[in-house]
Amino acid sequence: MANTRKGSDTPKRYKMHVKKGDTVQVISGKDKGKVGEILSVYPKLSKVIVKGVNIKTKHVKPKQEGESGRIATMEFPIHSSNVMLYSTKQNVASRVCYTFTETGKKVRMLKKTGEIIDK
Repeated sequence: MANTRKGSDTPKRYKMHVKKGDTVQVISGKDKGKVGEILSVYPKLSKVIVKGVNIKTKHVKPKQEGESGRIATMEFPIHSSNVMLYSTKQNVASRVCYTFTETGKKVRMLKKTGEIIDK
């Protein structure tokens, strides 16, 4: 019953409009305007990791004796509401809508271009 309390720290989980492998554009934050591919998705947190976006440096201590420490750069997650699907053919970001193919399969489609994302 911890989630029923007002002001609980658990984020609200919702169905995400993006999947792993999609090309997206960042629409807010310090990396606004950058385009990249989604490397991983965290639906419980509603976050995604985009290639080349939200890069942070981490100082890694040496694990074994004789090994030297290093500074690693890696992508950190950003909220999925801060990304928008991107059409590489027409170089434009667009909202997503859902439509059905001739075979009756539900697929994602870009509203601006009419391009179908799911194959």
